[in-house]
Amino acid sequence: QVQLAESGGGSVQTGGSLRLSCEVSGIAESVAWFRQAPGKEREGVARIWRTGENTWYADSVKGRFTMSQDDKKTLHLQMNSLKPEDTGTYYCAAYEGLIRVPTAPRFPYWSQGTQVTVSS
Repeated sequence: QVQLAESGGGSVQTGGSLRLSCEVSGIAESVAWFRQAPGKEREGVARIWRTGENTWYADSVKGRFTMSQDDKKTLHLQMNSLKPEDTGTYYCAAYEGLIRVPTAPRFPYWSQGTQVTVSS
């Protein structure tokens, strides 16, 4: 059983930064970040393959968000130059295999979610 413990989140002004972290236990090759705004569907934001560290980003966050993995195999999402449209509940999710473009139905394991609010 894969378990994910998420930390981070908070409230910042436009242009600010936040860092989310996700500690993964168990076997999981694909780890992704999703977000869901009120009235919107859950969308993939970033994805990493734990072996090889290949990454993928949604067009809306390219150049602003960076996903990485540290020595303890904790996943991080560094979010810079935040915009109000980045507001939502953020989740990390995991799957044992390789997924190139993350879509929510393909990920069976999820964190509890954390709120990110960007105000102007």
